[in-house]
Amino acid sequence: MDNTLVSDQSTEQRILEAARRVFVVKGFAGARMQEIADAAGINKALLHYYFRSKEKLFEQIFREAFGRLLPGLAEIFSRPLPFFRKIELFTETYISLVIEQPYLPVFVLSEMHRNPDDFFQKHIQPEMLASIRQIGRQFAEAAQEGLIRPIDPRQLMLNIMSLCVFPFVGRPMLQRMMQVNDTEYQQLMEARRQSVSAFIIQAIQP
Repeated sequence: MDNTLVSDQSTEQRILEAARRVFVVKGFAGARMQEIADAAGINKALLHYYFRSKEKLFEQIFREAFGRLLPGLAEIFSRPLPFFRKIELFTETYISLVIEQPYLPVFVLSEMHRNPDDFFQKHIQPEMLASIRQIGRQFAEAAQEGLIRPIDPRQLMLNIMSLCVFPFVGRPMLQRMMQVNDTEYQQLMEARRQSVSAFIIQAIQP
């Protein structure tokens, strides 16, 4: 492989990793290109060579982050699996993903609140909405078939997502309230892969 290409890929990856860290802490409005360049260990001119503007850099970071959240999760509910197994896979997959990329929920939520209309137009594709509606229909059908007790499918979706997301979004507060260190909190999050689905299933069984 051409050494120049390897160098370009390495520099670009370093920029993206530095930008993720800065954007998570500062958000789009608070982040500065100079700060990102410093974090990447390059000068600002080189940063602009790879990414002409903060908007373009942020767009790539955010698209990669958000793109990892929905498609794989929605695909689980299209599989021919028992209903409760789908819930188990959904929570296990989501929590595993966020354990690997803990900045994702805070990053996505902050940008959703920053400009909801722009966020929806840019990042919520029609197929994503169709997948979400499909999940809601499966919840409603499970209730009609007596697999789960009668429940508003919207409330069930809210409950599942809240149980998966909030421990990561609220980590600084929760960790101090429970008086646990980083290692202990990480162990709690690992255990949530199974505990969340077990809690949900027990709550909705007829």
